[in-house]
Amino acid sequence: MAEEKVEIDYSLNNPDTLTKYKTAAQISHKVLETVSGWCKEGASIVDLCERGDKLLEEEVAKVYKGKKISKGIAHPTTVSPSSYVTPYTPLKADAEEAATTLKAAEAVKIQLGAQIDGFGSIVCDTIIVAGEASKEVQEQEANLLLATHYANELLLRLMVPPGLLATGSEEEKAKAQSQKPYSQGRITQLLEKVVKSYGCNLVENTTCWQFERNEIEGKKKIILEPGEGVRGEGLPEVGEVWGVEVGVSVGTGKVKTLSNRPTLHRRTTTTYGLKRPSSRATLSEVVKKFGTFPFSLRQLDDERAAKVGVVECVRGGVIRQYEVIGDKDNEAVSRVFSTVAITKNGLTRLSAPPALDLEKYKTDKKITDEEILKILEEPLAKATKSKNKKKPAAKTEA
Repeated sequence: MAEEKVEIDYSLNNPDTLTKYKTAAQISHKVLETVSGWCKEGASIVDLCERGDKLLEEEVAKVYKGKKISKGIAHPTTVSPSSYVTPYTPLKADAEEAATTLKAAEAVKIQLGAQIDGFGSIVCDTIIVAGEASKEVQEQEANLLLATHYANELLLRLMVPPGLLATGSEEEKAKAQSQKPYSQGRITQLLEKVVKSYGCNLVENTTCWQFERNEIEGKKKIILEPGEGVRGEGLPEVGEVWGVEVGVSVGTGKVKTLSNRPTLHRRTTTTYGLKRPSSRATLSEVVKKFGTFPFSLRQLDDERAAKVGVVECVRGGVIRQYEVIGDKDNEAVSRVFSTVAITKNGLTRLSAPPALDLEKYKTDKKITDEEILKILEEPLAKATKSKNKKKPAAKTEA
């Protein structure tokens, strides 16, 4: 008799799923911290990206040894200069862009991620590059980072399903659960209030996606500050994992497509009969190395051949290219990205930028809206009691 195929549960109901997300997140956090430490004035962006990817691969290789599961990079290391909105990863083959270095006092976005068995944990943080002349953060940069921090904290709380953390009597819990979730329009309105408190604006079309196994752009998406004809679809529910992004600009928040070569790509589910051998070779390598996760052309064996081979792949729709987007007025942009799980106990940050040292950033601006201040005080999850709680030591008589 043929063995019956066992259907594997890849949802959060399976504890192994959450473990794999958390393992990937630990790697992402470790590499993010290291790459952030490398970001000094004059550092080469392409060098930072390559070193970050090498470290990701080394750390991924240390876990789940001998297991027949896929593992690797969920998002290549990208380092985006001050006015850039999207992840940026230049190629060594493009001499001019390869010469790009970090400048003092610019807001640099570092994004990367690891994946275990198709469960990706992606993270992005914004840091201000310290210069030799002055290591103090200026007020405009402080306002930008504070606006991003509080907008992110607010967004995470707005994503918790109504009544999930309700306490009190059954009647009070039922009343809380009957409340309508925040609409996408209302979410944008509240976030706008936060960032405007610091003289900033949301970056248009910033998108949060539902994550699934081998998929970082799932069925649902929340679009903040949507442009004309753009709309999100769906809201978070228990049992889902989301990639949560917040983008903030000291300018208007409007964006433009830059002239830089798109170097970040991702395989689609589209099938197309590629005609050129170079295109087929490129696609074959992409499928083998990255599956459906984003990759940079610099990660392929032959960067120059990849630049040629990817052209037909993009034209045929089997590979999607991510355009390089920047602030329309070339103003400084900050961006953070977290991977979160929504469980019956609330929202869990799987991978997230490090907590902002609020004492470090001085400004005379602050949030005054009472509704927002009240939401920011709410917890993200129920307080859990430790199972290994020690008994208090017995008092001794003097």
